[in-house]
Order: sequence, then structure tokens, then C-alpha cells
Amino acid sequence: MASKKTPSVKKVTVKARPSAKAKPKAKPSAKAKPASKAKSAGKAKAAPPAPRPVVKVGPRHPKARVIDAHSSKAALAKALAPLVARADEDTGALEVRLKKASNAQLLRLQRATQTLKDKFGDREKLIAAIGAATRKASDKDYLAKLGTYSLPQLLDLAASAQRAART
Repeated sequence: MASKKTPSVKKVTVKARPSAKAKPKAKPSAKAKPASKAKSAGKAKAAPPAPRPVVKVGPRHPKARVIDAHSSKAALAKALAPLVARADEDTGALEVRLKKASNAQLLRLQRATQTLKDKFGDREKLIAAIGAATRKASDKDYLAKLGTYSLPQLLDLAASAQRAART
């Protein structure tokens, strides 16, 4: 008997539906508008708001950002290969590997190469700056080991060495 519902347990509310013949609410008549203008005519009109500057919003997802900036993934990989390659690495083989990388990773590598160009110039100067910041500029083995690191690793090392030098 528990499955049978009685009317006393369940209260049913019925909403009245508007009839199809009911007229929609009337809009304020045109006569009411001039009256409101007459009230505000006594006040001085405020200057119109200044136009907002137009901000170009670019695409948000990585594939569209790659296509927007470089026309294709292959073109970005070709541009990044010589900048990311180590001294002993073949740029052609690296370019093939970069074509298989994700768009987000390619964009991250592009930001890293841009930081390298802006702050240090090239990879050798970055390695020299890390050596100077860590006070190991004369240690040839350490500098050779730094030469094997990837570009993002080197940038992280440089940032942490500069922070450590400040304190």
C-alpha cells in the first residue's frame, strides 16, 4: 500500500493558463512619452557618454591562436626549430618532432624564444648569464651541462638564479 498515493499526501496545484483570446498587455501610449520628455526638458542634458575604445579580442583556444599568428602549425614549427635547437641537434629532425607537438606546447616554446631574444639575445648569452648569477662562470663542466638543457629549463634556471642573487 505504500506505493499508492492518496490525494491527502500529494497536493496538486493547477496554474491557470492564459486564454488564447486574452490580449497582451498594452504598451504605454505615445502620448505618455512626450510628457516624460517635458519633465526632463527643464534639466540640462548630460553629455553623451564617451565611446569605448575598441579592443580586439583574439581567439582563445591554441589552434586558432597558432593559425591567427603563424598561418599554420608547420610554419610555427619551422620558425621555432632553429631557435630551440641545441648546438648538437639537427634542426630538420627537430622540426619534424615539433610538427607533432601540441599547439599549446608550440605557443609555450614561442613565448620562451621571445623571452630569450628580449632579455638575453641568444642561448650562449643565457648560459653565460646563468653561470655569472650562480658564480660558476669559470666551471666549464657546469656550463657544458647547461648547454644540454632545454630552452625553458634554462629560462627557469636564469629566473631562479637572478632571484637568489637579489637576496
